[in-house]
Amino acid sequence: MGIKNKTKFTIVYFIIFNFILLAQKPNRTDALVSFSNNGAPENIILTWKGNTSTTQAVTWRTDASIDSGFAEIAIADASPDFVQTAVKYTAITDTLTTEHGLKYYHALNFENLTQNTLYAYRVGCKDHWSEWFHFKTASSGPEPFSFIYFGDAQNNLLSLWSRTIRSAYSEAPKAKFMLHAGDLNNRANDDTGWREWFDAGDWLHAMVPSIPTPGNHEYAKDDNGNRFLSKFWKPQFTLPENGVVGLEESNYFIDYQNVRIISLNSNEKQEEQMKWLDDLLQNNKQKWIVVTYHHPLYSGGSGRDNKELRDLWKPIFDKYKVDIALQGHDHTYARGRNLTSGVNLKDNGGTMYVVSVSGPKMYKLTDDRWMDRAGQNTQLFQIISIDGDKLNYKAITVTGEVYDEFDLVKQKNKPNLLIDKNPGTPEKDYNSKE
Repeated sequence: MGIKNKTKFTIVYFIIFNFILLAQKPNRTDALVSFSNNGAPENIILTWKGNTSTTQAVTWRTDASIDSGFAEIAIADASPDFVQTAVKYTAITDTLTTEHGLKYYHALNFENLTQNTLYAYRVGCKDHWSEWFHFKTASSGPEPFSFIYFGDAQNNLLSLWSRTIRSAYSEAPKAKFMLHAGDLNNRANDDTGWREWFDAGDWLHAMVPSIPTPGNHEYAKDDNGNRFLSKFWKPQFTLPENGVVGLEESNYFIDYQNVRIISLNSNEKQEEQMKWLDDLLQNNKQKWIVVTYHHPLYSGGSGRDNKELRDLWKPIFDKYKVDIALQGHDHTYARGRNLTSGVNLKDNGGTMYVVSVSGPKMYKLTDDRWMDRAGQNTQLFQIISIDGDKLNYKAITVTGEVYDEFDLVKQKNKPNLLIDKNPGTPEKDYNSKE
């Protein structure tokens, strides 16, 4: 073989060999993730830790060159002169060592705000400030509103989950918050994955508050095999501490107008949370009860039944007439009140159970057909709208197709009336071409 041919062979072999190596390497990300190394704020996110009509929490982080944080806030105005009235506050700062070095996390809770008011704010320090963002406080009484619910994001967050969160905002730009039912990231302590999650939502996280609950992938293991919540969870999310002791900021409740939203941590202390939930709902004065947690009481995935959890929590849901349970984990879509427990039970007045998936990781549906509506291999988001005695629910694919819809209507001294508004969209499976 001549030198020229040998050279060609070597180049071709090198390309093929490296292609094989790349193909065998786990594809953790195929999109470029940015990391701030110039002191600029990143991972800016709104949450709540207190009253939704008079407070607003914000969290962000900086690299090691910026060890303090501040926020400025003013009532928003169409004139840019609003900046002259901005008030400056000092954030609480903590540190966290990641695979990308030391990071400073800054958290601040704006207090004594006026209900139903649009505010402008920015975060930063010295010459490193974010742009100005807007948020609006909740009304002190019942008003119509909508929110967005996401199932598992988990994988390929920047390349593929990004289209879900952005499509959801396009469909519901006035949504008051985004609810995440666990497995936001694939690996609990992977900073690159968390950066993908924040980059995917980008400025949406800084303008639309989030209500997250942890999934099993938000848990890591120590050297002894003991599971613990991600070291990123508390530094990056400022959440209520009104749940079970030891589960602060993962088991909690938030009241938004006439709705009580409850986050249950399905990964640990399930029995303690059962007792806490019983006590909490005894004195509930809100019209609607929305519960979110990660592991479904009724699974949409094959071989993933959670009987022990169902036996603990469902009696409390039934006792206090929880309206809807928003779940994740199964990487499928399932919705219904036809519940199977050895025999098929029609539960016309019970909680509506929903499982959904927003990211690209997909599983097969269970053969146990308890649900009224099901789907697989489909990225979805859900828009839930509440107006007085009516809750409207829509599941929408990332391409804008209404996949499922129903109303729940409150009735005096009766169970909720279910109005199934199934749009007739063919159910999705792995072989569907719709």
